[in-house]
Amino acid sequence: MSSDTIEIGQMRIRYLRDGAAHQQMGTFELTVPPGSNVPPPHSHSGNDEFIYVLEGVLRYRVDAEERDLQPGDWMFTPRGSVHAFSNPHAVAARALVTNTPDIGAQYFRDVAAVVAAGGPPDKAKLLAVMQNYGLKPAA
Repeated sequence: MSSDTIEIGQMRIRYLRDGAAHQQMGTFELTVPPGSNVPPPHSHSGNDEFIYVLEGVLRYRVDAEERDLQPGDWMFTPRGSVHAFSNPHAVAARALVTNTPDIGAQYFRDVAAVVAAGGPPDKAKLLAVMQNYGLKPAA
């Protein structure tokens, strides 16, 4: 892994463009192995998100619409919409994710630090990190 790859449990985030410092668009590559622990359904108060699948199949939900995205498929999540993803399939899924403006790589580093602290992740700390970056877990 290169230094720009962030590991959160089994998932990997490789930032291609971190736009957070200047409130610009950012893009990262997301790899989700089968059965990975993933974030809870959530919304972004200040960011739109676009996902485009490169490999594998990624289950993705925006509000009430859920689809199994295959290579070449995409979905758009407007700010405020609840979205979630998972990989219940047999092979790893890889996708490009673009946020505008970007939440930034530091968000993922902060989540990774909580997850890597040992033992089960501290849910209160994870929720605090999410809230610090404008992410709101769904009810």
